[in-house]
Amino acid sequence: MSTSILSSAQTAVKNWWISLLIGILYIIAGVWVFQTPLESYVSLSIIFSVFIFVSGISQIALSISSKNEMPDWGWYLAGGILDLIIGVLLITHPLMTMAILPFYVGFWLLFQGFMAIGLSFQLKSVGTPSWGWLLFLGILTLLFSFLLLANPILAGVSIVYMTAMAFVTAGIFRIILAFNLKKIKNTFD
Repeated sequence: MSTSILSSAQTAVKNWWISLLIGILYIIAGVWVFQTPLESYVSLSIIFSVFIFVSGISQIALSISSKNEMPDWGWYLAGGILDLIIGVLLITHPLMTMAILPFYVGFWLLFQGFMAIGLSFQLKSVGTPSWGWLLFLGILTLLFSFLLLANPILAGVSIVYMTAMAFVTAGIFRIILAFNLKKIKNTFD
């Protein structure tokens, strides 16, 4: 099992910069949402739709490019396909999306939180020292998703700020993950 995770890490590290790019995009989206709260709810559905769509394409590309070397590449592919489907649904139904945006965001963040927790334990098994921070950020992302899903009416009022915090949290996770993957890459080079 440890060898399987190690071989997955060796393959994934060649594309460490994708995680960094996604993390930077998450943080930019979070800061933008904080700065424009009134306009954000209306435009959040459009930006969120495109962002999830692009994230799905990136994850699908990463999983397909690593399928021969990464034994559990299917999980990355499943996450990318889920993001792609959600992105298409959001893009094609903007008015409906504004009404049910808290649920979309909540379930998407729920999946991202579980994925973050799983990745942190994979990095722990290969000896990455900052895996605990990644676990913490994954749990924090889960907390935001539960808050959105538990009270969608309240979430409709506060979704702008919760979404901004969730984007920033997920962005920090992705950036830390990218630098950890880069460190692992440097050990194998």
